[in-house]
Amino acid sequence: MINTNLKFWRRELGLTQAQLADKLSIKRSLVGAYEEGRAEPRLATLVNMARLFNIPLDSLATTDFTKRKNAKTAAALREAGPLVEPEEKPMRVLAFTVGPDQKENIELVPLKAAAGYLNGYADREFIEELPRFRLPMLPGNGTYRAFEIAGDSMLPLVSGTTIVGRYVDEWNTIKDGTPCIVVSQKEGIVFKRIFNKLKQNHLFALHSDNPTYSPYDIKAEDVLEIWEAKSYISSTFPIGGVSLEQLASMVLDLTQQVKKLQMVRV
Repeated sequence: MINTNLKFWRRELGLTQAQLADKLSIKRSLVGAYEEGRAEPRLATLVNMARLFNIPLDSLATTDFTKRKNAKTAAALREAGPLVEPEEKPMRVLAFTVGPDQKENIELVPLKAAAGYLNGYADREFIEELPRFRLPMLPGNGTYRAFEIAGDSMLPLVSGTTIVGRYVDEWNTIKDGTPCIVVSQKEGIVFKRIFNKLKQNHLFALHSDNPTYSPYDIKAEDVLEIWEAKSYISSTFPIGGVSLEQLASMVLDLTQQVKKLQMVRV
């Protein structure tokens, strides 16, 4: 059904296969393969299709638009405004890159690019400028991105650790206590454990593993992206025989000592 819906909406928008491929950042041959049913789009591509066609994501696979007598055209859908799914934000655009083999890369967002990412996260040109790599041990059923974290709120993972996360499209499915990279305009890029309060009051509670940091809430409407942590890369090995509380205390003592030294120098 995805193949017939893809062809239906492409024609509704008056696009050629090449033009649609350009808008989805994929090869024209892939559009042809999707429309002929010879290949299935990845989740990230489906998300971008739904955003472009301004329809709910699940309707691409469950609704045969070619047989709906009262189907609205793309223009009518746009006039009706963005579609919002229950307990969800409007469809989000996910920009990503692929290699010569048409497999998705893992883009790295280093600390120096964190501020720019808040404005360029959905910009294909910005994403293409980020460093990229592959991790063969990760499952191939998702889109992944890597973020360099700062601070000691998620000890024993120290500042400078790179977290590799899988893109979360359905926020309602996030289980309490799941470690995630949360991207928002107000908080920036943070690595926390999420406790899902969408059904109660449309919030997420963000908790740190370091007990010296207090949990706080963030409105779902302020969140841009969520990436579920699946792996991490670090050049610092954990200290053996030290509890999390002891490690947090050591870091706090070192921080206070550094502040004292800075005051003395001034």
